[in-house]
Amino acid sequence: MPDTLATMTTTQRFQDQDLLKIGQNDDYLLLAPEHGGRLVRWVHRGEDILYWPASADWSRLSKVRGGNPLLFPFIGRHFVDGEVGKWQDEESVVHALPQHGFARDLSFLISDISDDAVSLSLASSDATRAGYPFEFVFTVTYRLVAAGLEVTLRTANTGTRPLPYYAGHHFYFALPHGDRSRSHITLPAASRMRQRQDGSLTDAEPGEADYALDDPRLQDTFHVLKAPGEVTVTLPARTIEITAPDAAHSVPWYAVTTWTEREDSDFYCVEPWLGLPNAVDHRQGLRWIAAGSEESAVCTLTIR
Repeated sequence: MPDTLATMTTTQRFQDQDLLKIGQNDDYLLLAPEHGGRLVRWVHRGEDILYWPASADWSRLSKVRGGNPLLFPFIGRHFVDGEVGKWQDEESVVHALPQHGFARDLSFLISDISDDAVSLSLASSDATRAGYPFEFVFTVTYRLVAAGLEVTLRTANTGTRPLPYYAGHHFYFALPHGDRSRSHITLPAASRMRQRQDGSLTDAEPGEADYALDDPRLQDTFHVLKAPGEVTVTLPARTIEITAPDAAHSVPWYAVTTWTEREDSDFYCVEPWLGLPNAVDHRQGLRWIAAGSEESAVCTLTIR
């Protein structure tokens, strides 16, 4: 942590860990910069919006189901000739890279902080170049706003050649599993797709405007957006609206993914993604940033 920021930080003890706290009273965030920049808790008006397990294994935090893991440089599983965990670059060189990339396994630095916002950054290093030979700075900014939370993912290409990427979120929203049938998600116009075991994609199916969260068609499904629009998650306890600004302020989100782990899991994941898994191969959602350039993807989560 830079010395100039060290005196500005507030920590809170949680599960025997000193976590970075942003906000105050009943509206605050708890984050773990050294554990993948993970957002662990988001408390809004005294209530936890995100799920976090009571017995989280902090020795393997990247595997913990909860909070908001950051997915970078690639989302999901990638394949080369059917072998998972591999990807092939433009020069036909094959690289090893874990599912969802490496960001959730590495330590982030606090690059900016205030009473209601924080920016956490991950820069290219020997730990990243082995599986992703590009120069970058990947930054997440969390900003508390009156009715919720604004999140920005900014990717800067600090190298001399174009950088391929597709990043995203993995929001674990708190929801008792017995309430799924009474909960809904409303989506803008979208097509449904899934990933097959070999990394290929299923054919696109017409999507619905509204689903109950116990609908099996939602499980591990990519809702490929035909145009920008609001995603609304209506739960018994609250409504969460996920919106993005116009194209002048953010690159477009490519898809929203819906997933939960088991029938008795007390969370449901709604995940804005910039691309689809294995896009580095099939190109659906693959983004390129020119040398010396950067771009940002913004979303706002409003609680009603």
